[in-house]
Amino acid sequence: MKIIADDKIPFLKGVLEPYGNIEYYPGKEITKDKIIDADALIIRTRTKCNADLLDDTNVKLITTATIGFDHINTKYCKDNNIKWLNAPGCNSSSVHQYITRVLLLIAEKEKIDLTQKVLGIVGVGNVGSKIQKAANALGMKILLNDPPRERNESNSKFVSLEKIKEEADIITFHVPLNNDGIDKTYHLADEKFFNELNKMPIIINSSRGEVVETSAIKNAIKNKKVSNVILDVWENEPEIDLELLEMTDISTPHIAGYSAEGKANGTSVCVNAVNKFFNLGIQENWYPTEIPLSKNGNEIEIDCSNKNDQQILSEAVSQTYDLLYDSILLKKSPETFEKQRGDYPIRREFSNYKVKLKSNNSSVEKKIKKLGFKILNN
Repeated sequence: MKIIADDKIPFLKGVLEPYGNIEYYPGKEITKDKIIDADALIIRTRTKCNADLLDDTNVKLITTATIGFDHINTKYCKDNNIKWLNAPGCNSSSVHQYITRVLLLIAEKEKIDLTQKVLGIVGVGNVGSKIQKAANALGMKILLNDPPRERNESNSKFVSLEKIKEEADIITFHVPLNNDGIDKTYHLADEKFFNELNKMPIIINSSRGEVVETSAIKNAIKNKKVSNVILDVWENEPEIDLELLEMTDISTPHIAGYSAEGKANGTSVCVNAVNKFFNLGIQENWYPTEIPLSKNGNEIEIDCSNKNDQQILSEAVSQTYDLLYDSILLKKSPETFEKQRGDYPIRREFSNYKVKLKSNNSSVEKKIKKLGFKILNN
């Protein structure tokens, strides 16, 4: 058996080697000549699996260590009897951490009381649902938009995109990339979208770069249709628009989902899929045995004296993730976009951390637990 794997997928090397020939390449270098006799591919978003790549190859299985699968031509796979799997929800807690940090950082910078703000969540799947929980912990009013779920569920908790454009102070996108159809999300945030905004909202996109039209958001910033803009995903990655990069408040290189746990989850989905498909005999529900700690350890101590709940939450979250470092690095060296992704340091999720609160009250303790932290008793 021969497997071709993306060399930036962590925790993978050494796992499948006893069962076959495994070759590792950068995602963009996984080309037809390398996979011609491969039985399986283990990839990320940088490898486009379409007829150009797959025609006249031996590939029977494609697994991607990512939530999204718009880089896989699923119709081609079906027509050619190639099984494919993605990793839905694998990095949802990582994106939850990223968005929570964004909200608290922008609130601190702009002196915003989040309990007085309306958050519009566009796309309420695995990720969007966790953002909803985070926003609840932060005391925000929430508007949910998810047309597919609204059609399938008999409740009225969802609102139209028009209502979000009218009422939201902050809009965050968590949709898959659909290029056409009733639920098309390609350029969902286009010129018309931005012109119809009512409250000059903060815009956050950590879903897919093509969901937000580059020229439209640049015009929206120039024409003051939006206030702060935070982008983790971009059109034409890694060749991103440098003018837009300079115009954004926070810019990161598609790493919102890059926590160590998120990566481990994605890798485990791939390994288990290969194991099951080829009946390799690896232990069922394989998972990486050791995930490294972050450089700061896993305990956080906060003196709650003379601080409100939002300040305490911000202090806890900031100790898990230095978002500004990622942003400064990308703005300084956009040409190393892919290297920044490939060399991304260990970032652990909230669930890895134990928080000790001095002089605390029970309300903030509940909020910290809601975000996913553990509490250390005094």
